[in-house]
Amino acid sequence: MLKPPQLNKGDKVAIIATARKVALADLQPAILLLESWGFQSVIGTSIGLEQDQFAGSDQARAADLQTQINNPEIKAIWCAKGGYGSVRILDLVDFSVLLTQPKWLIGYSDVTAIHAHLNRLGVMSMHGQMAVGVDQKSAESIQSLEQLLKGEALAYKFESSHFNRNGKAKGKLIGGNLSVIYSLCGSNSALIPENSILVLEDLDEYLYHIDRMMQNLKRNGYFNQLSALIIGGMTEMNDNSIPFGQSAEEIITEAVAKFNFPVCFNFPCGHIINNQTFIHGHPVSVEVTDEVSKISYM
Repeated sequence: MLKPPQLNKGDKVAIIATARKVALADLQPAILLLESWGFQSVIGTSIGLEQDQFAGSDQARAADLQTQINNPEIKAIWCAKGGYGSVRILDLVDFSVLLTQPKWLIGYSDVTAIHAHLNRLGVMSMHGQMAVGVDQKSAESIQSLEQLLKGEALAYKFESSHFNRNGKAKGKLIGGNLSVIYSLCGSNSALIPENSILVLEDLDEYLYHIDRMMQNLKRNGYFNQLSALIIGGMTEMNDNSIPFGQSAEEIITEAVAKFNFPVCFNFPCGHIINNQTFIHGHPVSVEVTDEVSKISYM
């Protein structure tokens, strides 16, 4: 896996919209944040565009992403907002430039589609907070992004859960939004689970949807190949008038019950206040105990 270089003072970070439309005014906190870190912000042409829910047409969003990929002065690309739409531009962009000119792509949720695509290409990326909403996240969330962009050391230590399955593992850290990962199955952007440590998070899903997606991953052989499973925020789950009968945590635990890899919950990532950044595609070690869970980069 190719690891993009760290950013240095004065480097340029492009802010673009790969999915939902974004107003420039909503980016002011992110622009100020980049300045405080010593970076320059470059606003992409997709910002301010509107076509229904999207930040302009698929072609316009793809062209903006392509421009930032091709521009050697841009050292990182920060996705402004999720929602839906990133998958629609994957086949319109030539990502191969990143094989000779790697740079960080940052985002989560809907941007999981791009992370998965880059993982197939062999390029690391950053699963972290979007540019919109940085002022609503925890200090730890924002600090983790700054640390990783600047090449500083970062490890994760978080509280245990009675749903955990203890153990140690090593592997490539991949994953993101469960719904997006599920939607990519069978495509040329699907995640490769072999010898990987899979992170899953989701928002505003029905509990039976969580079960359906976990059963899909199970039947696709994902869990036969994993080294470990890490669960982030399962936020604002919904149920039917006739209850499903299990929580998201119970659904996940049941789906992987017959496998032996470590499982840990409470990882600080996803649609939560403490949405910490992690490097997608980077080798890590995981340790899950009764007291605490730890993830360290290798």
